[in-house]
Order: sequence, then structure tokens, then C-alpha cells
Amino acid sequence: MDRDTERAQFVDAHWAELVQRVEKVMAIAEGLQSSNMLHWESYCNIKAADTNQKKMRELYGTLHSGGNTVKSAFYSGLEKHESPLLVDLGSRPQTAEGQLEILDKYKKWIQKEYEFVTEYNSLPGEHVLLSERYTQPLIIMRHREKREREEEMCSMGDSFQQLLSSRSNADKDTSVLDALFTAGNKGISPSAVILQGNSGNGKSFTAQKIMLDWASGNLSREEFEYIFHLKCKELNRMSGEQSLLELLRYNSNLTSVQISQMLHKSQERGLFIIDGFDELRFPNGDMPNTSIPNHLSEKALPEASLRALLSGHILSESCLLVTTRSTATDVLSKLLKKPQCFTEIIGFSEKEVEEYFQKFFQDEELFSKAYECVKANETLFTACSIPVICWIICTVIRERFNDGVDVTSGLETTTSIYVDFVSTLLEHHCQGLNQSVLTLLGNLGQLAERGMLEKQVLFDEKTVKETVPDPAGSPFLGKFLFKKRTRQETMFSFMHLSFQEFFTALYYISMDEKEFLSKLIERFHSHWQSYGAEYMDENCPLKYGCPEGHFLPVIRFLCGLSNKEVSSFLKETHSLSVPSSVIAQLEEWIIHVSTDQVYNFLPFILHCLYELHEKDFVRKAIEAWREIDMSWDPLSRTDCWALLYCLECCPNFRSLKLNFAAKELKMLQSVLRRTPKLELTVQNFSDTDVTDLISALGEGKILTELRLNGSCLSDQCVQQVLLALRKQRTVGGLQVALKNISADIALIITDFLQSTEKWEEISLMTNVACSDAENLCSSLRLFNFDGKLVLNVVRWCSSPQNEPSLSEIILKFPCLEVHSFNLKTFLLAFHNVNCSTEQSADFDKQVDALLSHLPSVSGLSGIHFSVPLLTERWASKILFLIQSCPSLAGLSCNASSGSSGDAQGIHGFLMEEGIRLLKESPKRPDCTLKIRGVRCCKSTADRCTHQTEEFEKLDCNQRVTIEFCGETCTEEIN
Repeated sequence: MDRDTERAQFVDAHWAELVQRVEKVMAIAEGLQSSNMLHWESYCNIKAADTNQKKMRELYGTLHSGGNTVKSAFYSGLEKHESPLLVDLGSRPQTAEGQLEILDKYKKWIQKEYEFVTEYNSLPGEHVLLSERYTQPLIIMRHREKREREEEMCSMGDSFQQLLSSRSNADKDTSVLDALFTAGNKGISPSAVILQGNSGNGKSFTAQKIMLDWASGNLSREEFEYIFHLKCKELNRMSGEQSLLELLRYNSNLTSVQISQMLHKSQERGLFIIDGFDELRFPNGDMPNTSIPNHLSEKALPEASLRALLSGHILSESCLLVTTRSTATDVLSKLLKKPQCFTEIIGFSEKEVEEYFQKFFQDEELFSKAYECVKANETLFTACSIPVICWIICTVIRERFNDGVDVTSGLETTTSIYVDFVSTLLEHHCQGLNQSVLTLLGNLGQLAERGMLEKQVLFDEKTVKETVPDPAGSPFLGKFLFKKRTRQETMFSFMHLSFQEFFTALYYISMDEKEFLSKLIERFHSHWQSYGAEYMDENCPLKYGCPEGHFLPVIRFLCGLSNKEVSSFLKETHSLSVPSSVIAQLEEWIIHVSTDQVYNFLPFILHCLYELHEKDFVRKAIEAWREIDMSWDPLSRTDCWALLYCLECCPNFRSLKLNFAAKELKMLQSVLRRTPKLELTVQNFSDTDVTDLISALGEGKILTELRLNGSCLSDQCVQQVLLALRKQRTVGGLQVALKNISADIALIITDFLQSTEKWEEISLMTNVACSDAENLCSSLRLFNFDGKLVLNVVRWCSSPQNEPSLSEIILKFPCLEVHSFNLKTFLLAFHNVNCSTEQSADFDKQVDALLSHLPSVSGLSGIHFSVPLLTERWASKILFLIQSCPSLAGLSCNASSGSSGDAQGIHGFLMEEGIRLLKESPKRPDCTLKIRGVRCCKSTADRCTHQTEEFEKLDCNQRVTIEFCGETCTEEIN
């Protein structure tokens, strides 16, 4: 490096301090002017300036345009006239080793400052590790379409989480910084990145994490030699003119000289993070068009210095990362240098929520309880996509745990979490609000109600500004730009539909009592407007109401806002509360719905009771039900959680009919175990759920029905379930799906039948056709009534090419004979018949082996079977049964590929030779025989057979029932 360049770098590095400390400016200027390095006009301007600082700033233009030669001459002037100052500054520029030492100290300072976070509720001196709170959120690298926004706004629970996961396209295996500054599909790396996100979505945490990772050496991206962090909230507190160097000093341990040297050495390897652009206090979120500085040390208004950095007027080769709420993105984009990249934090998916809870609690048992508690509440689990909601929920649960309250008893209410969230944002994300909080809440509520009435979640700019004059000042609204034909369209929305519903409820309680009640009456009776008075009780106008479906969440939030603790908080902080008369009206409606068993409202009523969280009233409402019947549709996990709370308030409830997923068994175990009468339909049941089911059933219950749907149980687990049923007072029915119906299952069923008479129906089935060699049949059903046992065995047809030889057989005989009936042998014989066809050499042998079991069954009164065709061979088997089973009173045979209850079964032919044999052979007069199938009415010569194509569509073929009673024969066309 030559002498002039070295001296020039020194001048640049120390310029900020030289401006403040050089006193003999005119002496140096005269020397430059006499050496023809300073024009006379510039010399006069310097002389005219009234302070040394202003003289130095005038001099800068000449130094800047003259390059290293003029700066070197200026350095010589300093040596002559300001030698003590040069000594003080260190007369030579900082060495490479010295700069590395300064950078190392800066990184250590960052590590110390950024390792911890202060939470919203931290007491003085309290802090937590960033690593215990930060979870990388999902980041999308593009603008979302309008349709995508609407989908996300209106979806809930698992479907919402799946949508979020499908939207993310930032690589989670890389650091945030790597993902943000990755070259786009055109191979261009951005100079400036906009990181957009709603309030509480983790923008500032992400900025802090980037700083800490860089300082700790945890970034795989090595191109950034230094990173500076500007917090816009702190810039708001600055007064007077500030150079960019002074702004950068505000959040670092470096001097202006050290920062200046660092920047001049490697400008292109620097990154500046500007955090919270939307928080800058400028009119309408825009920056004033004041003149901007030309160099690092030139003083200007803070916003002008920041604008010079954003636009690339200063440090044009460095990179920028700017975080902002969506309400300021369009303004920022116009200011920011190019090329730009838009990115957006869209929050947490289920995976990130789980990770956040694990980090927060640092205790596996507490984490598990807390996480399951939140997953059980669909609304809260959806809201957990917002990181600050996760923090609020975890904080509340930890407080309950510290107070000795059982975490599994749940959070207080969904509404209470939303109230905490709104209060947090109002306190920490609404600095510089130009209206009162009540006015803001009222304006937002008015917009929210309008959206609810018009079933709208996205609002155009005109609509928003009619109710919310300053939408950019509200942390609860998001602003989005969409392409519409040849122009842009600006739209706004709440964070999610649930927040729109919540703000509608807040809006109603801000009204006077009369207007509030009028709004509710309108929503409760909108279906009956033309008959108003007929469906309305004057003393309790809500009582007989039928609220609109899309309005139900607002009512649920109103119930939550009526909770004493929530109401007390809102009254103290914002002078808001639900009038006692309105609470009474809502409670009267709940009691009416409960008493009249208005089934379509019952799950919703559970949620209202949960939100009210008043135990005495919950007990009163639940007791009005007498029996809870929610068996028609599967309950969601959220429904189960609300049910659990309500039944905990009413421990002596007697009867439940429920339909729910197997994963909820553990949650509902306590209430099921103590309820004397149960009817349960359990979805997606598997071997792993058997222990929870047995525990939930306990002993001595009246179990009217147990349906284990979607299951595929092993033999051992079926045996465990049946053992549990033997311990009950009575069992109405059991329906269960198995992996296969094996010989072992036959033994297990036999053992159950021989050990208890307290059952009505057992229905076992497999999920697939009988292709497995161990699968003896597709369905096995047993019915117990009036002392009779009905055994129904079915083999399903897997394909037309695999039609069973005997698709169904039904036997009816006295229950007492179950001890002498060998079910295992019978099922094996049934299976063997279906392993052969009428063309098989051993067919008669297999059929005879099956039918030979029947004559020995004492009291056998009825037989039914289904075969593909009534052939002469099958007719002879029928005659054998009539003659060999003396107690047989009725026998029926269907020519069909399906079972007797299968409406889709293909009807088969009644072959004439089979009918003829039955007519001509002697039959017992006390045994009725019926055969059903298709019969052709043509003459013998051209009569259709089962081989005739599409025979069922021909008019000559009719479905008939032929009945034989002794020698009498009748035929009926079906």
C-alpha cells in the first residue's frame, strides 16, 4: 500500500472525530489552496462557515472529490497544525491485526448482550436464554395469493397446520440468514431483504438470533465479516441530528472511528439489520423528503441518515435485512435499494409449536402435559402459529404448575388467552398510538362485525379506512398487496378469523346494554324475522333463539368475556364488561338448549360452558341434560376437552353416548370410568389403545354398545377386550374390526360365549376380502335374544373372478347349545368350501363336511345361505338338511354373490334343474323352504343362463321368491 492510500484511509477512518476536534481548519485550508488543491470558491465557503465543524464538513467535498492525493495533503496539514491530535488518534491507520482484535471484542460484546432475552413480564434483573425461547419460524420466500390468505384465515386445527407447512419454502436445514440471502431462481443474490411478519410473529427474535449466531461463529454463511443491528424503536428515542456512524454506535461497543475503519475496509462484506421499520414514528409510515447525508459522519435527522443507508446512497455495496409489519412493506419497498427480495414469517407449524414448548419447559413430563392441553383446544392450537401466543400459553401453564394446580385441568379459557394476547400487543406493540385504546378496539370491532355479517375475511382499503382511520397503527391488522389484472390491489385482514370473531365480541361489550342486547337478538332470531314475536319471550328474548352458524364463535367469546376473572381484568384495564342482564340471558338460552336436548347445539354448548368457567352454572346446565348423546358424529379433540371440563364439574352424571377418536381415550378416561351407563363409538382404534379402553371401562357398567371402528386388532387384543366386557353388568353389543378372523379368534369367541350370557350382539369383521389363508371368513356376527343364538358367517367377494362358493350362512339355535357347537371347526369347514368351486373334484366333500355339523345341533330352527347359482347339486344339499335336521322350521337360500344384507350383491340364477328337483322331491310339511334369485320366463329351448351377457337387464329375467311348504309351491315376482 502506497503512502497516499495509507494516509487517505486514516482520514476516512477518523473523519467523524476529526470533524469534531480539528480547530485550525483555516490554516489547513490555506495550505491546500496555496497548493492548488482547493478551489477559491470552496475556500470562501469554508471561510464563511461559522463553526469549525461546519468548516470541516465544507472541506469534505473537496477531499472526497480529490481522492487519495488531496486526502494525503490534508494529512500533511494535520501533521503541521494538529500534531497532538494525530498522536491522540494514533498517527497510523489501524493494522489488520488491530482490526481483527476490535472485531473480536465486538463479537464478544454481541454474545454477552444477545445471549439473553427480557420477556414482557420479566421483573428487574430477570432474563432467560435466547436458546430457551427461540424456535425458527416458517418463512415463505414469496407473496401469497389471495386464495391462500382466505384458506389460512378460515381453516382451523390440523388443516390449518397442514396449510402452513405446505406454504413454507425456506430451507429449514439452513440458518435463517442462509435462507434469506440465497440466490433466486434467476441466480441473482439480493442486496436487500424484506422480512415481513405480523406482530408477535418473531421478527425481532429472528434478528437477535442472527446477531448471536454471527458473533458465536454459528453461521455457515461466511461472506458477512461484520453485522450491525439498528432497532427502530430505539431510534425513535433519539433527538437532534445524528450521523449514520452515531446511529450504529447506539447499539454496539465500538467507537465511531472503529466503525468507520471497519466499514471502509470491507463495505461489501457488511450486513445491516434494521429491525421494526413499521415502528418508526413518521406521518403515515412514510419518511420525509429531507436531504440525505453523503457520508457516514455527516449529521442529519435520524430518519434521513437511515434513508441514506436503506437507499444505498451510503454503503451501497453492503447488504440489508429489514423487518417490518405488512402495513409498512409497500413504503419500505419504494425506499429500499435493489435487487430486493420479499420474505415473510408466517409463524409456527405444529412441529415448531412442539419444539417451542419443549424448549420453554425443559421438563419432559410438564412439556407433554402442556402440549397435549393446547392440542386439545383447536382454536388455541391454531392461534399457536403466532409465537407470542405460545409464550403466553406456556407462561400461564407454568404459573398454574407453580401454584400447584394440575396442568391437565387445562387453561382457564380460550378467551382469557386472547385477552392476554390483545393486552400484550397493546402494551408493547402500539407505541405512538394516535388514538385511545378504547377507540382503537371499537374501530377494529366495527370492522370485525362487518366482516362477520358479510362473511368476509379480506377487506379492501376503502372499507377499512371507513372504520379504522389509521390501519397502519394497529398491530392486529395485516396489509397485503395482490395483483389484479394490470394493477395492484391493497387488502387488509385480521391475523385469523378467530381474532375477527374475538374483536366482534369485544365490540359488543363496548356498547351500551340496550344496543348490545339488540345486536344479540338480531343474531339469535335472524331466521325468524318474519314471525319475530311468535318465537320470542319478552322477558328473555334470547331463550328460544337459533343463532346463525357462522356467528356461534362470537357467542362463545361472549361467554368467555362473561367469566368473572376475565371480566374483572377488562373492567380494570379498559372499562369493558358484559352487563349482568346479558349474562343472565345467555345462561337462560344455554339452560333451554340443554333441557330441550337441542342436539345440533350440544357440542357448542359444551364450549360455551367451558368459556364461562363457572362451576355452579356448569353443573346446573349439565344436570339438565339427563343423558349426553353425542354419538351421531365424532367429537373433535376440542369437544372432548370441553366435555371433560363440564363432567368434572358434575361428577355424578349417569349416562353418556359418545363418538370420538381412540387418541382421546386417555383424556376421557376418568369420566368414562365413573359413568354407570355408556354407549361408545371409538374411531381409529388399534392394539395400542386397548389398555386405555380397558381402564376407561372399569367394571359393572351397563354398556349398551361398544363400536371399535377403523380398528385392525390382533387376536390377543380381542381377547383382552372380551375379558373386560365379561366384567360389565350388561353388554348390548360389540363391533370390532380385526386383522383376520382366525381359528384362534373362534376359540376366543367360544370361550366368551360359554362364560357369560350378558350380551346381545358381537360383530367381528376384517377390513379386506379373505385373501389371507388364516382368514376363515370376512365377517362373523352373533346375536343373542329370546334365548336364541343367531350365527352369521360371511365371505366377501374380492372380485368377480374370485366369487365365493358360499358367500353367507346363518344358523339359529338355542343359546344353551353353544357349549356343544364347535365354532372353530365350523369356520374351518366354511373356509374350505370357499377354497374350492363346483368344478373342483373335492367340492362335494368340502360342502358335506360343513353341512355335517348341522344335524347334531340340537334345536337348530333356522338356516340361511347364499350361493352364486341354485344348481341341482345345491338343491340336493338343501333336501339333505331338511331331512336330517328334525327341529328345522325354516330354510332359505339366495342365489347371490352377496350376503343377505348386501343390497349391492349380484343376483344369481335359479337353475331350472335345481327348481325341478326341489319340486319333485318329498319335503317335511313343518319346514318352510324359500329360494330367491333370477329366473328366466322363456321357453326351455332359448332360456337364459348365468352365462348370458347382462342377463339382469333382459325383461325375460325376473327376480322371484319361490316358497315350498310340504308339497305346496308358490312363486312371487319381486
